Amino acid sequence: MVKQILVIEDEHNVASFIKQGLSEADYEVFLAYEGEQGIELLRQKEIDLVVLDIILPGMDGRAVAQIIRELGYKLPIIMLTALGTTENVVKGLDCGADDYLIKPFKFKELLARIRALTRRNGSALAENRKLVLFDLELDTDAKVVKRAGNEINLTFTEFRLLEFLLKNKNRVLGRIDILENVWDINFNMGTNVVDVYVNYLRNKIDKNYDPKLIETVIGMGYVIRG
Repeated sequence: MVKQILVIEDEHNVASFIKQGLSEADYEVFLAYEGEQGIELLRQKEIDLVVLDIILPGMDGRAVAQIIRELGYKLPIIMLTALGTTENVVKGLDCGADDYLIKPFKFKELLARIRALTRRNGSALAENRKLVLFDLELDTDAKVVKRAGNEINLTFTEFRLLEFLLKNKNRVLGRIDILENVWDINFNMGTNVVDVYVNYLRNKIDKNYDPKLIETVIGMGYVIRG
């Protein structure tokens, strides 16, 4: 099935360049030049991934990403930004983005990240489709996470991170290992992004529950034990 990508980018030449490249790579592409138009297209189409510029007229990309998450969409979001400092990147991730690319970028890198984020693992065995630890339950088919019977809303990347931790229960995972497996590619984003996402996950699955499941191993990485 052809994957559908929504590109929200106000620079028409950049948007056209992305659309042409993705169309040639057999994706169906929809263009929006401002945030509200993009959100409306997201409601109308069955979008698999959003490519979102931060600097947009009116509502900026961070506000758009936040609204997408508040509406309950869990699809991956790649942010395009000319603001490459760690602070700006973290602000984008805080709003619900899964990845970012700093402008100017090479199209093949954007394509690689899109493929990584939309890749589906069709080889999972039936017995691995539901991962359970204490009162935490992750259903890889339904993409649903529950703790103590309460459904927990995770973003695409938060879900992948939790799934990777659970599949490697009792194994200490280094930050590079997590980057390469959760993001599927060796991103030039720095290992601090792993710490950011682990904190997001802790706030959702550990903060109001006991026992605490995610453990920091100083100087080594993270582990879920059970």
